[in-house]
Order: sequence, then C-alpha cells, then structure tokens
Amino acid sequence: MALISERDALAKANKELLLSLEAGSQVQQNPFFHYNCSFDALDVLKRHEQTNLVADDTHVTNFLGVKVSPRFFPGILDGKAGTIEPPPIPANWHADIAEWAAALRAVDLAEEKFRAVELGCGWGCWLNNTGVAARNRGLNVQLIGIEGDGDHVEFAKEALASNGFSSGDYRIIHGVAAPRKGTALFPVVENAGASWGSEPILNATDLQVREATASGQFQILPALSLDEITLGEPIDLLHIDIQGGEADYVDATVEDLNQCVRYIVIGTHSRQIEGRIMSTLLANGWSLEMERPAIIGIVGGTPQIAVDGVQGWKAPSTVRH
Repeated sequence: MALISERDALAKANKELLLSLEAGSQVQQNPFFHYNCSFDALDVLKRHEQTNLVADDTHVTNFLGVKVSPRFFPGILDGKAGTIEPPPIPANWHADIAEWAAALRAVDLAEEKFRAVELGCGWGCWLNNTGVAARNRGLNVQLIGIEGDGDHVEFAKEALASNGFSSGDYRIIHGVAAPRKGTALFPVVENAGASWGSEPILNATDLQVREATASGQFQILPALSLDEITLGEPIDLLHIDIQGGEADYVDATVEDLNQCVRYIVIGTHSRQIEGRIMSTLLANGWSLEMERPAIIGIVGGTPQIAVDGVQGWKAPSTVRH
C-alpha cells in the first residue's frame, strides 16, 4: 500500500511537471507574454475581472462587463453574440496583456473622478473599457474621444450608450488630434467595421483641400490641439493610437502633457517611434511602467510591423490635480 501510494504521488507530480513545462513553453513562444513592467500586470487584470456577468444576446461581453457589438468587427466577432470573454491572457482579438494592464493601471491610480481621453478612439474601445472599470470602482467618469471616421464616431456613441453611459458622461469629437489647431484630410472608407488604420493628412494646403473635395475620397475635418480636446482639464488617462504619428505628437505636445496628463498609454508603430518617445518622455521626468515592443517581421531586408507596440507612462509628481 505504501508503494502504491508513492507511485500515485509520483504520477501526480509528473503530470503537474509536464503541465508546467507545457505552460512554460507557451509563455516562451507567445510574444504577448514578453513585456517589461514595473507592476504586476496579471494581478491588475484579475482584480478588475467581474464575476457573475450575464451574457447579452446581441453583444459580446468582456471580462470587465463591457458590451461590444459584433457589427463593429465583421469577420472577427461574427457569431459570438451572447458570449462572455475571459481575461485577455495573453491576448484577445483586440489587445494583449500589456495594453490592457497599462490602461487599467491608470484606473487604479485615479481618485474620486476618472477622466480619460482617447485619440483616434474608433468605437471607443479604451473609453468604454476604462470607463466601465472606473465605474466598477465607484468613481465618477468623464470620457472624451476624437475620431476621424464618421461611422466610427457613431460606433463610439452607440457603444457608450450600450454600456450605460449617459450623454453627460462623454463627448465624442468628429475630428483629428494634432499638435495645433488647423485642418486635416481624413480618408473615406466603404466598410468602417473592416477598416481601423486610416491616417489623416495634417496641415493640408489649399490645393490639397480643393483636390480632396473634388475627389470625394477625403473628409475635411478640424484638427484640434490637446488643450482644445480636454478644455484644459487634467486627464487620468491619455490613450494615443494615431497610426504612426505618435512620436511627432508627443514631441510637439510634451509641455501640455507635462501640465495636465497623469498617465499615457501609447500604441507604437515602429522601433524608431518607440525610441523617440522614450527619449522625449524620460527627459521630461516621466516613468516608463509598461513596455512591449512592436512585433516585426523582416521582408526583403526591411522591418515590417506585424503587431503595434505598447508603452505605459506615469507622469512626474508635478502634474496638477
């Protein structure tokens, strides 16, 4: 009996070891586990996970309780209405551990009121997710998004309403974020749910505006500075995903960032961009808390972005409240 008991214990230990090795292999191979972080990212996700969620027949519900219409992502969320998603470990259809944890870190640092601004907000992904997470914490919420695609603007308003935010809780601007006020040209797309990477043309000349008007392929939109978007109020989270213009934006607006932003999450689109952002923000006293570099492939000797990178930055203690 003692030998049988020992055999069973060894068999159990062997099974656990094999599972551990398999999990370790998954971690080693999956690029989304390879992030650098100064806080416990997995703990952040697990703490914000909501229990006893109820599925919605017309939406996908994520681990925070946020409802997403499958219409926003045809081909990705088709047939998934009525499902509840687990925490994105290491990633889900939209983002990975690094970006989710960095955004929720800003929620954890907020006190009493949570104000978020999303530049290039699309359907309002980070407004909805951090807004719901902040509301779950009992915080008052104010959400501001700016988006160039008119259909995406409507998606954002629909999503915010579906997630229980009133019109007084949010402001969605049909325009383009820029270092200074001006005019921008934004491409017109046929299927908004299948196109999420459009890039604006900033500082359009009169000739470009006339040609864009004649072609019908561009919208003419206001380009707004950060101060105009925020109305000069402090921000707990600034999420920046502007398709390759993020380093230029940070360089040009760093004084405004220093004055009123408490946390920044940036989607990066090249290693060069990542280095430039690091140089600028480190020189201004910001603390890098999350970093997962852009995932690249090499095509013909040239790096090609496969997945955007992520950086999470905490402001210097001098930011006003």
